[in-house]
Amino acid sequence: MQSVKARYSRRKKIVFLGILLIVIASITVAVLWTIKISAPSHIGQTEIVKKAPQPKTISSNVLFFGNTFWGRYINDWSMASSLKYEYPFSRLSEFNRNQYDAWISGIECPTAVGVNMTSAEQEQALQFNCSPEYLPEVAKWFTAFTLANNHTDNQGAEGFNETKRQLDINGIQYFGNYDFNATDDVCEIISLPVSVVNSDDKIEKAKLPVAMCAYHGVFGVPSAESVAEIQKYSKYMTVIAMPHMGAEYKSEPDQIKTDFYRSLIDAGADMVIGDHPHWIQTTESYEGHLIVYSMGNFMFDQQDTPEVVRSAGIKMVMKITDKDSGLLKKWLDIGDKCATYKDDCLSLVSKQELKKLTTTYQFGVIGTNDGDKIVKPATAEQQSSILDRLKWQSTMDQLQPPYSSL
Repeated sequence: MQSVKARYSRRKKIVFLGILLIVIASITVAVLWTIKISAPSHIGQTEIVKKAPQPKTISSNVLFFGNTFWGRYINDWSMASSLKYEYPFSRLSEFNRNQYDAWISGIECPTAVGVNMTSAEQEQALQFNCSPEYLPEVAKWFTAFTLANNHTDNQGAEGFNETKRQLDINGIQYFGNYDFNATDDVCEIISLPVSVVNSDDKIEKAKLPVAMCAYHGVFGVPSAESVAEIQKYSKYMTVIAMPHMGAEYKSEPDQIKTDFYRSLIDAGADMVIGDHPHWIQTTESYEGHLIVYSMGNFMFDQQDTPEVVRSAGIKMVMKITDKDSGLLKKWLDIGDKCATYKDDCLSLVSKQELKKLTTTYQFGVIGTNDGDKIVKPATAEQQSSILDRLKWQSTMDQLQPPYSSL
């Protein structure tokens, strides 16, 4: 009898323990399930967020050229050549265009459609035109042109407007006006091509806003109001002034020209790079800034003396030294929006209250020679004479930071 009772008691204990284990297990599962539901989904997981590369450094290697022209007798030489519209530019590859981010020059003619004046008629009347048929070739080399000179009005206001339209069609930027009373046209922001090194050390091409201010001063000195236009831009960005004035066929500037070019630096320009005289003139360091009084003829049909066939290409290496990648990115984001003439680029910069980038500038000289009817690099002897005329070494020795010699 006791044996039956003992077995029953043991069975009862086993059943109780089994029920207890089941209850404990159920509670444990319920608690774990509750924790799993309430826990943030990222717990226990490794999130990998790939940060986009940020700009680390920005630089631009720019080459400025003097008077550029493919009308009159250059057109005759081109049409006589098997190269036709390619002829004037057929040796420009010798300047290693791929090593530069931009080429900038002054175009000494309108590019109006349907002008049929002979070369003799253009010479007699001093009314030029450069056929727009050349522009697809021009666009392979040049980034932007200044239009502020004494020949872009040679086909009238309509021809000037047609010139801008043709440049737009071919993707060439421009700035300035033949009318020195057109104060609103003095400065224009261009999208300057630059090279960007990103945080992953990869290099990409981009655009940076830079102000170009052009002055036509052949028939009179531009007004103080036009000079003051520089101040609207200089508080935000680099300003490069490109005036066109002074007596022709002279090796040095006169006092009127010297005073005016210096006034552009006083107004806030970072440098002044001039042309018009058809000869190379001297340079100087004014308040530590570079002033080039005349680069001479880069591409022109004047061929009669050594003076008119040589010119000084001014090489500028611009480097942004700011380390604020966020600021650099904001400037680069605006860059593409500045390529259209009369765009709202300055307003965009102002609204974002962008800080002026800390920049250094280095300068060098690339001698050119368009003798024998074609542009090509200067010979070693010509290069030496060009540097002498410019008084280049003396000027470089007197530049002050952030300006220096290459």
